[in-house]
Amino acid sequence: MNKTLKKPSKLLLKTLLVFLILVVALAIYFIAAIYQPTPEIANREIEMQEVTTISVDFRKLGKNWLRKSESGLWEMYIEGDGFERGVVNGKLTKELAEFQETVFINQLKELVPSDSYLNFLKYFVAYFNRNMAKHISEEYLNEIYGVSLSASDKFDKLAPKYYRILNYHSAHDVGHALQDKNMAVGCTSFGVWKSRTEDGKLLLGRNFDFFAGDDFAKNKIVCFTKPTTGYKFMYVTWAGFTGVVSGMNDQGLTVTINASKSDIPKSAATPISLLAKEILQYAKNIDEAYSIAQKQQTFVSESIMIGSALDKSTAIIEKTPTKINLYSEEGEQLICSNHYRSKAFESNFINNKNIVESSSLYRKFRMEQLLSRTEKFNPKDVAKVLRNQNGLNDRKIGLTNEKGINQLIAHHSIIFKPEERLVWVSASPFQLGKYVCYDLNKFFEEAPKMVESKELQDISRTISADSFLYSKGYKDFLLFKQIKHYIQYCTKSPYDLKINEIHLKAFANSNPNSYFTYWILGDYYAKIKDNENAILYYSEALKKEVATEKEAYSIKERLLLLQKKGN
Repeated sequence: MNKTLKKPSKLLLKTLLVFLILVVALAIYFIAAIYQPTPEIANREIEMQEVTTISVDFRKLGKNWLRKSESGLWEMYIEGDGFERGVVNGKLTKELAEFQETVFINQLKELVPSDSYLNFLKYFVAYFNRNMAKHISEEYLNEIYGVSLSASDKFDKLAPKYYRILNYHSAHDVGHALQDKNMAVGCTSFGVWKSRTEDGKLLLGRNFDFFAGDDFAKNKIVCFTKPTTGYKFMYVTWAGFTGVVSGMNDQGLTVTINASKSDIPKSAATPISLLAKEILQYAKNIDEAYSIAQKQQTFVSESIMIGSALDKSTAIIEKTPTKINLYSEEGEQLICSNHYRSKAFESNFINNKNIVESSSLYRKFRMEQLLSRTEKFNPKDVAKVLRNQNGLNDRKIGLTNEKGINQLIAHHSIIFKPEERLVWVSASPFQLGKYVCYDLNKFFEEAPKMVESKELQDISRTISADSFLYSKGYKDFLLFKQIKHYIQYCTKSPYDLKINEIHLKAFANSNPNSYFTYWILGDYYAKIKDNENAILYYSEALKKEVATEKEAYSIKERLLLLQKKGN
């Protein structure tokens, strides 16, 4: 009896040993695969320099500085090579970066409430991005490393500082690649020139509709950079992030990025924001921008809109992980939403599916409609288009609708006049605050000599805040957001939480033209098993302008399920 028991025990022991060896081997491989060595820096003198706090909202480090404008925008001037810029950036924005990272992590937890799934995502992203550094230039790796030296200790359990900051630069790409509905899906931009502007000079406007919570856009930074190599440039960003989503260089070249639909990539490549930055830093015209884009491999599909003072026109670089095309039109205006326009992609299944199912084509048509109403544009006219909230034929489609040009979620809105090196950046909230104007030539002349905080904006060219900001409609919008969060919390809660009918009615009245309002109410009533009201509100949602086919299908599914139960 004992002998027969010993044999399976030995077999079991051997099996466990083999399994343990495999687990250890896999762990060693995983750690080796995701390991990111820190860059080797020859000259680290900049690390020894300390920030001088001149006043509450103004700090300096050498010629570099950070200040808060009276507009609420943070302005930053930095210079040097990659590592120097990174160290200075990190030191100047240390507190802002900790706030930004806290907000980002909290938003991530809200989107993915499961700790186990978040943990899985952490390791998935680590492995997915294992080769990303190979696709980033030494200059930009050094800059990211420099920033990471001042990163907060609060999130060291999540990942080491350099590793975290490096991976944050791919957050847009990873989220864009792996989610059907990501946080940057509805950006819209356009350019007009020659006969379409009052003085014949090029004008561009863009809404960066990236939303990661209200606090994420609280500390927008307008960064002016004088690199050791390449051209001087400005871009709108946030603390801890060195990539570019909207910017212009001193040659009058502008860059903005709009997400397009992607197939799921096999591994990481160059983050699109760092490609945009390279174009901004090293290109002076459309051809040079396209040449840089051709050389870099990216892992998502993106439309990169280029405005050029030298070319006096605009073009769109349509780029996927496997294909690239330069798109332009014979006319004197160009619109960019979130799908490809050129013949090179007319038979592309993913792009065509995106056109049918997303809000992109709708916004293109709406933009064409809005542009047709102004014969010759000036910067104020551009702002008016970017602030428009209505749908086709001025239909009231509800606040925050993805089909609107202004969805009231924009991190920032920006207007360029490249031939005069002028740029307007929207102050909070969204694109409703005033557009602050900067003259790049003037700014780069005065910034290195700044010893005390002073306004460098061109006040004479300020575009006033949107009147909507002071209306009952805006108060209703704030109420809508406040009650929406409460209703969604109660709906998702495992507990039997009931909401007062007065609040539900106030919510319905706060945004009555939005399908989203009635969808949320339908979900709440379905949760508390009030099927009659749930059917009523789902039906009402489908009568409104639903943003995407996917959302319309989801509402219909819920409605049909309840109707079947009723029968």
